[in-house]
Amino acid sequence: MKGLSLIVGAVAALAASGASGQSINLTGTYRCIENCRDGNFGAPAFITQNGSNFNLTTETGESFRAWPDWNAPYSRIWIDARDESAVYSPDGIRIQFDDGRVWQRDLGPPPPPYGPAVVYRGAHAMYLPPR
Repeated sequence: MKGLSLIVGAVAALAASGASGQSINLTGTYRCIENCRDGNFGAPAFITQNGSNFNLTTETGESFRAWPDWNAPYSRIWIDARDESAVYSPDGIRIQFDDGRVWQRDLGPPPPPYGPAVVYRGAHAMYLPPR
């Protein structure tokens, strides 16, 4: 009986680790930056992650479903309809597909400057507009 409980525990541990598959959330907007299809360089692409499943919308507007690649569930996704996988960076910023396309996460524009420069001369302050 003790041996059976060890086997059941081991199977449960393996099932739990396989189900967790993803270590990073890839949900977000990306930009195609290399080998883009139909000349869509810089076009937006989207990933929505729900648990270990993904919905991808490519730079050409095509939609595909994907999930963690069983060979490397912590660094690759598999797109069955395209018979293709993609490797993603540990921080989730870049995704490179087997066909050579590269997506980079769109982080948006840089933040605005802290405020206008103020020059203090004696008791008077002078406003300098941003350049």
